[in-house]
Amino acid sequence: MTTKIGVIAIQGAVEEHVVALEKSLAERGERGEVLKIKQRGLVESCDAIVIPGGESTTIGRLMQREHIIEEIKTAVAERDIPILGTCAGLVLLAKEGDEEVAKTGQPLLGLMDVTVKRNAFGRQRESFEVSLKMSIFEEPFHAVFIRAPAITRTCENVEVLATFDEHTVAAQQGNLLALSFHPELTDDRRIHHYFLETFL
Repeated sequence: MTTKIGVIAIQGAVEEHVVALEKSLAERGERGEVLKIKQRGLVESCDAIVIPGGESTTIGRLMQREHIIEEIKTAVAERDIPILGTCAGLVLLAKEGDEEVAKTGQPLLGLMDVTVKRNAFGRQRESFEVSLKMSIFEEPFHAVFIRAPAITRTCENVEVLATFDEHTVAAQQGNLLALSFHPELTDDRRIHHYFLETFL
């Protein structure tokens, strides 16, 4: 059976996620197909979804216009589809945003019991890289942050996987994995491997 992974292809580091997933599947010796989702009707055929970084307001509104938000919510409700959200994807997964998120009126999937803050590290630190200690790996992960959001509040059913500068930057809840940073912009595919191994 071929695993199908859908990458929301509206904006952001889409190609990088596609390549990382294809390489991870090949390295694991698994048959798989990575689909780019730009319009409605494709989520239903996928076994997992990846929501890349980009501008969360734009991505959210276009996902809503194409009814992709509704399709993802249905897939979660009916079959608990695994989702990896990175950067803007983290914002979209959240149940609640801070004042800046609320001000935009952007649609949220509202699936993860967290509150998020956009540009959590300040605009003066728009882009930076750190060696990040994560509870799921023995060795640190080279994390690339670009105008990164962060989780400011978690419910007890959310597992915190990494923190930086007193902010939660990686968390997991059931079949949902959310990151403030961009694992697809490095050659380290451990997070993509972890997502495939843990949820599929």
